[in-house]
Amino acid sequence: MKKLLTTVTLLFIAVSVMAQVSYLEMVEARTVPTEYISPASLTPVAGTHQYMELDGRNVVMYDYAKPGDGEVVFTGRGVIMSFDRSPDGSMTLYEIWDGGASPRKEIYRHSFTSDYYIACPDGSTIKIDDVRDISFSPDSKFLAMGYENDIFVYDLTTNEIYAITDDGKWNHIINGTTDWVYEEEYGFTKAYAFSPDGREIAYLKFDESRVKEFEMMRYDAELYNKAYRFKYPKAGEENSIVTMHVYNLYTKETRQISLGDETDQYIPRIDYTPAGNLYFYRVNRLQNYFEVVMIEDDGSERVIYEERDERYVERPSNETITFIDEDRFIVREETTTGWFHLYLHSVANGRLNAITAGEWEVTEFVGLSANKKTLYYMSTEQSPMERHLYSISLDGKKKTCLLSKPGYWRVYPSGDMKYFAAEHSATDCYPTAAVYDAKGKEVRSLMLGKVSDAKPAYQRNYYTFTTERGDELSYFLIYPKDYNPSKQYPVFITQYSGPGSQQIANRYTTDWEETLARNGYIVACCDARGTGFRGEDFKKVTYANLGYAEVQDQISFARHLGKLSFVDASRIGIYGWSYGGFMALGCALKGDGLFKMAIAVAPVTSWRYYDSIYTEIYNGLPQDNPAGYDDNSPINFADRLSNNTRLLIIHGTADDNVHFQNTMEMCRALNRAGKQYDMMIYPDQNHSMRPNDMVNIRQKMVDYTLENL
Repeated sequence: MKKLLTTVTLLFIAVSVMAQVSYLEMVEARTVPTEYISPASLTPVAGTHQYMELDGRNVVMYDYAKPGDGEVVFTGRGVIMSFDRSPDGSMTLYEIWDGGASPRKEIYRHSFTSDYYIACPDGSTIKIDDVRDISFSPDSKFLAMGYENDIFVYDLTTNEIYAITDDGKWNHIINGTTDWVYEEEYGFTKAYAFSPDGREIAYLKFDESRVKEFEMMRYDAELYNKAYRFKYPKAGEENSIVTMHVYNLYTKETRQISLGDETDQYIPRIDYTPAGNLYFYRVNRLQNYFEVVMIEDDGSERVIYEERDERYVERPSNETITFIDEDRFIVREETTTGWFHLYLHSVANGRLNAITAGEWEVTEFVGLSANKKTLYYMSTEQSPMERHLYSISLDGKKKTCLLSKPGYWRVYPSGDMKYFAAEHSATDCYPTAAVYDAKGKEVRSLMLGKVSDAKPAYQRNYYTFTTERGDELSYFLIYPKDYNPSKQYPVFITQYSGPGSQQIANRYTTDWEETLARNGYIVACCDARGTGFRGEDFKKVTYANLGYAEVQDQISFARHLGKLSFVDASRIGIYGWSYGGFMALGCALKGDGLFKMAIAVAPVTSWRYYDSIYTEIYNGLPQDNPAGYDDNSPINFADRLSNNTRLLIIHGTADDNVHFQNTMEMCRALNRAGKQYDMMIYPDQNHSMRPNDMVNIRQKMVDYTLENL
């Protein structure tokens, strides 16, 4: 019997390989049947009910409420990559691609320099080369930009360009743009702001001289490889010292703003209130205390909002607070009730009232009506797996669901919310897009043809199960073509599992894993404890112990699947990228042979190797919590890899995010433990396997699965 079962298994694998569908064939086969104008590409025009859209070489103006071809308001000499108008509408700022080399030169994953053009009122064009983070002043008299770690200003009234800082230096001082860790973890690069009257620029200065350098090798098909060095603060190591300064564009004087006595802290946002007061976010190193600090007219500082938590306060962003007038502002916050909700605050009087409440989360503040009496937001009230648009008055009354169709909505509003564009999808339908009025009534479709009633061939089917520990977890299964419940199928688990993330959502989406469903595999995914949108306690259970509860849950998920009658329990594999790669390794090593195959792409293998902001918010400082860093590090239990588990580790050598060091140290540990494994290395590719190998890696993972699962 044992011999017969082995033969059958090998035969099944051979058939699967011979009949396999490639990744590119899957991409071609999954084309959405009806095209539409993506609401994400629309740029609302302030003060109007119109939006702009880039259409190749043209910028076209459309009316939200009226169908039509639109009006071409600008034509470029090449493909327009970005476009902006000065606040007074007299000038245009744009970048173009003429078909040759891209003008954009990448710095890190999200930052770049580029060449920009200014179309002037007299018909002339001015070109500015190799700058970044460029923007108009509110009065349209100046442009500010970053160049070689300094801030430059272009006076549009005198045609003069000059530096307002002069100490910028690579790997030492950065003015007006962020360092690596702020860019990656706080999600912004422009670290300056104009005052509302356009007279001042407030900016951050990053002194990263004490931050240790990380070195990567670049090969680039050259005879001699070169080392690339950049500042990267790892967990527990020194960060940049950040200071704030204000430059007066008319007196040309600079003054420094006090950020408090502490220097080992984060300043993740600066801006001005509608009343013209400078304010900034301040977060302590442990990230469990968050303040919004406003500078009074006399120069003193005033804390207008603060939030504490014994574990951590979620990283703040632009959407954390929104001013609605000179005194009042809206806060999106989770620590009061354990669920993200909206609150109305006053600069003068503090918290005024809660706007939303309940055991569900506000996921996004969308906008305000023109009279500033009605607020619009997205939430999980109907289901953690879905997003719907609601309106509500500022006192928390008159709540109305405007987009109630089951599924996942994304909303892109006009400036005053009189109209908004929205995209809808669900697992059983392709995306559609339309324009709606403020009451949620469809005004016109953004579909480019008749809406198809075709259904996706490979839909997600949602379920829950309860672990041995009593936790209810959600998951989906994608069944293969011609699925027959009387047969048994191999299962491929895909997961990410990182803090606050979500993969179990009722929306149309597909990725390379669908190729496996087309090749006869069941694709499965489970959101473990620590993931988001199910309340603070569910999310923060992993605090100070990253990789413990999540690995437990994914192993429990595999065991649950193995008990299902249509699953071949001897053929369960697991995959993940980045945090998911860390998880795939943890499951493969702690699974004691439960997983026949594991694929870990760009995995973190020790949180000691990862950056300060991300790691410390979830795991504390390694000096204070060494067990949280070491007990769950795959490096420290490499000897547990079962001989029955095939392991593939994949990494790009130019990954500036999760360094190749992680994989090298994992290999060292596996080698010392006498374990066998497979590797695929991508020279000079970053964390996303760009610029060249995004397709190759996906085909590699498909092939490896077909051969080993």
